Amino acid sequence: MRLKRRWQKQGKETQNDPNKSASDKKQTDLSTDLKKNETALKDTFKDCQDIVYHTYQFSQEFREQALVVFCETIIQNEKANVLKEVMQDLVTHEVGPSTEVDLYEIKRFFIKHGVSSRAFELVETQEEVRDKILEGHIIIIFHNWNKALTYDAFSVEKRSVSEPQNEVSIIGPREGTIENLTKNIGLVRSRLKTEKLKFTIKNLGNNTKAKAAYAYLEGSVPEDTLKQFKQKFDKINEEEILETSYFAELFEDSTFSPFPQYRTTERPDVAVSALLEGKIIALLDGTPTILICPGLFTEFFQSPSDYYQRTIFSSFIRSLRIIGYIISLSLPSIYIALSTFHTELIPTVLLMAILDTREGMPFPALLEALIMIFFFEMLQEAGLRLPRPIGSAVSIVGALVIGDAAINAGIASPMMVVVVALTGIASFSIPQYDFGTSARILRIPLMFAAAVLGGFGLMIGFLLIYLHLASLRALGQPYFAPLGPIRRGVLYEFLFRSPLTVQLRRHQRDDLSPNSKVK
Repeated sequence: MRLKRRWQKQGKETQNDPNKSASDKKQTDLSTDLKKNETALKDTFKDCQDIVYHTYQFSQEFREQALVVFCETIIQNEKANVLKEVMQDLVTHEVGPSTEVDLYEIKRFFIKHGVSSRAFELVETQEEVRDKILEGHIIIIFHNWNKALTYDAFSVEKRSVSEPQNEVSIIGPREGTIENLTKNIGLVRSRLKTEKLKFTIKNLGNNTKAKAAYAYLEGSVPEDTLKQFKQKFDKINEEEILETSYFAELFEDSTFSPFPQYRTTERPDVAVSALLEGKIIALLDGTPTILICPGLFTEFFQSPSDYYQRTIFSSFIRSLRIIGYIISLSLPSIYIALSTFHTELIPTVLLMAILDTREGMPFPALLEALIMIFFFEMLQEAGLRLPRPIGSAVSIVGALVIGDAAINAGIASPMMVVVVALTGIASFSIPQYDFGTSARILRIPLMFAAAVLGGFGLMIGFLLIYLHLASLRALGQPYFAPLGPIRRGVLYEFLFRSPLTVQLRRHQRDDLSPNSKVK
């Protein structure tokens, strides 16, 4: 039977579209000559041994052919095998010359063999054909056609959904995101069933063509914050993005600040909680990490497990985190200031113990602390980079051996070893690893300030840190809120975890809503 083509009108409308971009006009259209199209594709994929070309005769009467092209390393073999059965159907039904082949009829043959109708697309240029092949589509080009039919057959092995290793949950959901953007979006969608959840997806990079997405809850995000985020996201086109942390530097208002202006997570429940709080999340295909923007100072002391446990225990743990961060940031510098300039502030018994341990030490307190912190940081990095069974052994045994050897060799005093060990332990109490690094960076200049000016130097150092935090903004929002500017209700939530009944009443107030302006 002879069937008429039904896409000619659609093709003419595309050609006459005045809004067609200049870049689209520069693209090379497919030829009606099948051999020319095949030659062009083979030139494009020269030396690509995993690109497969098959030629099928779909009409015995008119002896016309179709070219099938795909990348065999990224497609499902089952969908490639469907082609053979479909081509046999085309021959059996004698569909006629390619100029009169009906797209609907071809789709019907594929659907008959289990291919979803939503997987099909019609492309017109060689550049689109190239991109579809690299995205895992199977391309079918008929002779006398200047278009190509593609259907999605992408299949690359991915790990299944499991508990994230970096965010262990004692109580609560155990699901973690994986290296598949579609599934990660599904994990978020399954927890937030509302039409107000908006997702925007685009391809980034000339070579990687990474599929990136961002999402927000309509009505929850301040308009200025959303506008700034969209402007920065839209500027990312040709950059090769391999991980969501690449977005961080592109979205940050102050790249060289030691404080991160974003949060990361691999837990869908944390991402959903952030969306409900008026945050924006960014996702990337090929990585499980979700970026949460903006990240404010006080939010780094909170953990999702705080809201899965009793109020009194969560408040106690949150207070420990705040104290731990202060210890990690300032304990070595306080010890240096007291032992060097303000010995009168140390109790007599403790002062005598410190003097006994420091007797015969060849280095001043500053150099002694720098040496111990340097080796501690090296051990910490070694424990992270080595395989897990070896890394834990290196961290524990290395710390014990180096600490004991430093004391016996007279390089460091026992009190300094205790101070550095407490500093390191306190730094591990911060839920977000990126935020903990800010204390590791800032403790060094604070140590120098304490060694030069004592307590006065510490006061100057903390004042400069406070000024930086007070002036820093993340996507237009004050980074140090609610500490600067002070917002009493939210400040209480930073220090303690209030009961859920109190939180619900508080969020109903206009002055504490996500869209309210900070006074």
